[in-house]
Amino acid sequence: MPFYRTMGSVPPKRHIKHRRSGNSHLDEGIYYEHVLTTEGFDRVYSITYHLRPPTRVVGTSLLRNVELEAAEDLPLRVHHFMSANMPRGGDFIDGRVPMMFNDDLVAYRCRPAEQQSMLFRNAAADEIIFVQQGSGKVETTYGTLPYRRGDYIVIPRTTTFQMVADDIEKEDYLILESNSPCRVPQQYLNVDGQMMLGAPYYERDLHGPTELNPVDKNETTTIIVKERHRLTKVEMANHPLDVVGWDGYLYPFTFNAWDFEPLTGTVHLPPPYQQTFECDGFVICTFAPRYLDHHPEAVKVPYAHSNTQADEVLFYVDGQFGSRKGVEACSFSFHPGGIPHGPHPGTIVGSESHDRTEEMAVMFDTDHPLTITKEAMEMDDPQYPLSWIDE
Repeated sequence: MPFYRTMGSVPPKRHIKHRRSGNSHLDEGIYYEHVLTTEGFDRVYSITYHLRPPTRVVGTSLLRNVELEAAEDLPLRVHHFMSANMPRGGDFIDGRVPMMFNDDLVAYRCRPAEQQSMLFRNAAADEIIFVQQGSGKVETTYGTLPYRRGDYIVIPRTTTFQMVADDIEKEDYLILESNSPCRVPQQYLNVDGQMMLGAPYYERDLHGPTELNPVDKNETTTIIVKERHRLTKVEMANHPLDVVGWDGYLYPFTFNAWDFEPLTGTVHLPPPYQQTFECDGFVICTFAPRYLDHHPEAVKVPYAHSNTQADEVLFYVDGQFGSRKGVEACSFSFHPGGIPHGPHPGTIVGSESHDRTEEMAVMFDTDHPLTITKEAMEMDDPQYPLSWIDE
């Protein structure tokens, strides 16, 4: 995060006694400091203060291993994964369906059928949850974080949280599990860390937790902890969402895709102009409603191109995507490096009379090749690679 926040009760200095009135539950008379750091102690961090120590584990057990199964014997080709009607199942934790992965990330679809009943913590990855449909709140170590349709919910690793949906039958997510921190792109920040004038969004568009509601329960509470492919059931002696105050630069936040201010030019601007977040090994871009290119001879859909060093995935959110036919909300198009792709036949002419597009899509571009899962291939449109043949 590029800016500092504080909530609740914190002492005047770090690492000193944060005294509490009355009797402490452990008779030590203080709130318990917990420092959460990134990249060792070298990057952003936050400090939280708990009613009880965050270390009171009373039991652990391996819940299960979640192995990613690669689809085998696939030719190099483009793909269209149609996930709109993927059956609902499970909750936010076990309802995740892996679509593709590499050493930098795993991309999941999740259409839960049940509310999340246990707390969850990803110990080894940041989670970027895009809300295709739904609304509710995330109860976190740092407080309550409301969310709505179109939000990116960015949750730093080791954050304990629980998704609480307003209506579970409406919830629909794209989840990117990043093995590196998710950051605001460096090119949007000045040397002082403030977002620059002209950036496509601003600090006001990033929304952190709105209130702290520390849970004062000295009773056994379960957390499901994910560490890469391993799920561990951790039993705590007390409820871990017992933070009375915190400050720092590391905390969960939301950014709504419809708040992105897209840049346009006289001719087509490539995807880096729509970049929203950066992680090691991939970037996330937002294709938001925008005016189209306005040179009198402009081709208003993207030119054909080959990703010579990147795999490109688009997740379609809303509207009619100008350069594609046959895609719908919740479709993925997957265009791997090494082969060309471009506008579908007829879309160049079809775009000539348009001044705007109301499309919304989320894109992630990876530095390293993605592996497609068996689950994704069950949603694959086998005719998509042939869809550039003139009708």
